[in-house]
Amino acid sequence: MTTDFKPVSSSKISISELMLPSHTNFSGKIHGGYILQLLDQIAFASASKFSGNYCVTASVDTVNFLKPIEVGELVTMKASVNYVGRSSMIVGIRVEAENIQTGAIKHCNSSYFTMVAKDKEGKSVQVPGLILSNLQEVRRFRKAVKHIEVRKEVEEHEKLTNINSIEDLASLEKYNVLLEIS
Repeated sequence: MTTDFKPVSSSKISISELMLPSHTNFSGKIHGGYILQLLDQIAFASASKFSGNYCVTASVDTVNFLKPIEVGELVTMKASVNYVGRSSMIVGIRVEAENIQTGAIKHCNSSYFTMVAKDKEGKSVQVPGLILSNLQEVRRFRKAVKHIEVRKEVEEHEKLTNINSIEDLASLEKYNVLLEIS
């Protein structure tokens, strides 16, 4: 068990970028893939700052695109470590877009990235423990713990489910699919 602890505040990162026409998708909104790239960058920066090590993305647990982002808006991403394991960290990221002409701000995205700290040889390395300094940090930590528990339950359920059984195939009748299995 680690005896080294750091506060959540030591992981906080904020970046802002003006959205340009080159960042758009075919409908003229900012491309989700571009936002994902920025999310991965800020998750890396937050986890690396906290752990003091190079970090890699282990999983993207949640990406909720809530509102579209327009060309000309100033996007600000705020990230911090919400949870730590032995070598892993869950980084929570909030994305807001500001209309720089009116000052109106909208919450566009919430994301959770699991990052793993690595040493120079690429082996997982222990990260500091997390000091929770307020109730919001406690809430975020507990939410991450619950998310991990639910993910483990889903993985266990998938191991136990026989997706090729007659019962499972019959249960697909209630969905918008047509089975043409030969």
